[in-house]
Amino acid sequence: MAATVVRYLRSVGSPTSASAQGEPESVDALPRPDLRAVGEDERAPVSPAEFRAVLGNFASGVTVITAPPGADAQGPAGFACQSFASLSLDPPLVTFMVARTSTTWPRIARAGVFCVNILGAEQGELCRSFAVSGADKFAGVTHTPAPVTGSPQLDAVPAWIDCRIQAVHTGGDHLIVVGRVVAMGAAGEGAPLLFHKGRFGRLAD
Repeated sequence: MAATVVRYLRSVGSPTSASAQGEPESVDALPRPDLRAVGEDERAPVSPAEFRAVLGNFASGVTVITAPPGADAQGPAGFACQSFASLSLDPPLVTFMVARTSTTWPRIARAGVFCVNILGAEQGELCRSFAVSGADKFAGVTHTPAPVTGSPQLDAVPAWIDCRIQAVHTGGDHLIVVGRVVAMGAAGEGAPLLFHKGRFGRLAD
């Protein structure tokens, strides 16, 4: 269960609710305070533009994080995410980072579960469709429920990882979400979709 998430949310005064029969606890997302890592009277050591330019030299894979429909009658939730990594082998944990201003994160937090869909080299357009805000991201996208959590497992992705939320930590203007892996699978073929210096790329043959 997402007990660690619930403890943290209670510590900052956010309401929580638990579902029955051992299901993941449904939690509200963290509030969105005016976050500053540098005091008002201090000068930031680097500018946001410089930070993005330098960190853009690090190539990463690309994923789509999804969650099942909630009790609010909305459809499934999902967003494109490049800030994803494996975290622990025993127990099996993964992590992703999401902006505190994300409108999708509260729905994932309330679900208490998510599926990481790792995108292939030919799925740039699929990624773009999940990177927009305010649109029906699942329009025309075929998917099936992940085996344990029911989160959308997108068709034709090279690999997927089904998770329950294990913990949530603050990290400046982002949240660090830790998921405990409950199921996973891979097609075992195909090149990954990469993101580098603001553009999609692929491994050279």
